[in-house]
Amino acid sequence: MNLEEQLEYLGKGTVDLIERADLKAKIQRGKPLTIKVGFDPTAPDIHLGHTVVIRKMKHFQQLGHRVIFLIGDFTGLIGDPTGKKATRPALSREEVLANAETYRRQVYKILDAEKTEVRFNSEWLGALGAEGMIRLAAKYTLARILERDDFRKRFDAHQPIAIHELLYPLAQGYDSVALKCDVEMGGTDQLFNLLVGRDLMREYGLEPQVVITMPLLEGLDGVEKMSKSLGNYIGIDEEPGSIFGKIMSISDALMWKYYTLCTDFTPAQVDTLRARVEAGEVHPMDAKKELAKSIIRDFHDEAAADAADAEFRRVFSERQAPTDIEETSLPASDEPQPLAKIITAAGLAASNKDAQRLIAQGGVLVDDAKVESTRHALDAAAGKTYLLKVGKRRFARITFA
Repeated sequence: MNLEEQLEYLGKGTVDLIERADLKAKIQRGKPLTIKVGFDPTAPDIHLGHTVVIRKMKHFQQLGHRVIFLIGDFTGLIGDPTGKKATRPALSREEVLANAETYRRQVYKILDAEKTEVRFNSEWLGALGAEGMIRLAAKYTLARILERDDFRKRFDAHQPIAIHELLYPLAQGYDSVALKCDVEMGGTDQLFNLLVGRDLMREYGLEPQVVITMPLLEGLDGVEKMSKSLGNYIGIDEEPGSIFGKIMSISDALMWKYYTLCTDFTPAQVDTLRARVEAGEVHPMDAKKELAKSIIRDFHDEAAADAADAEFRRVFSERQAPTDIEETSLPASDEPQPLAKIITAAGLAASNKDAQRLIAQGGVLVDDAKVESTRHALDAAAGKTYLLKVGKRRFARITFA
């Protein structure tokens, strides 16, 4: 790539790039840049939303730059207060290190393990000591810290802000000083912290880093940020079939954001495919299948992507049951049992009311026959077996014993 093509590739999907001219000047020097992204290992699992910034690290890596995957084992003990309405409980060092090891294994599904430098920020922050931390704190004012939106809201609402939380942006900023970063990246919710790093580098007589922020990825619902707690996430350790099915469930509009943020397609390739879909040359479902396969290739391999595609086609296009169906055993009874109760007991609905709603909507099949009545009951004698399909994607084989 020439210089402009590199800048376009690195700028793909970004929200903030502060400053583009600085990044251009750094690249023009012809030396590998030092790129840093920090992760506080507060949870062990990585989902697709986390990979947005990790993929941008990969893009820098592909262009020959030095990528540092920084594990915040020191800052993790403070707890990132970003977006929090209350003081975040600190993790133990044992929890931080255990989560960090899981992170390391997962990120190598995207990053080149041999070209990725893993560092722990306790290396320099732990060495600062009390005197060093006081000298660091002297570089910034309380007024500037309180410009941060979540701190300001908590302050105005008279909600507690612990002193150690105010130190978090400074500690993160000092990471950039210690590593002499050329570029630091994070989600849009990290913009304030990243800019603190830029300011601190000036205070320490260093050339300020370029700041890049990436958007927060909406989850499967297309509304809320992808989150495990909301259940709208795709875990990168999930089975290929699960990933494929979840990708196929997103809206056609959201598909293009996933293409931009969750694949290595260039902006030109995404624009070309989108134009072909809008012109009717490519069906949106086919474009979505290619998106799902691309994501599965990253986290598994080509064979897994092809197998997931074939299984999805077999189940949902050819209306066949999956090859791997959950087996559930329920207590036998001499009396017929309400289908809604069976669906709930099998874990295919949250409640009997929810199951009845699904039946009423025509979304329940028993042995490939659609059920019309919410009062439908099944013979529950010992040895009786049924194949249930609830909604578009949930199957279970029920056996009464």
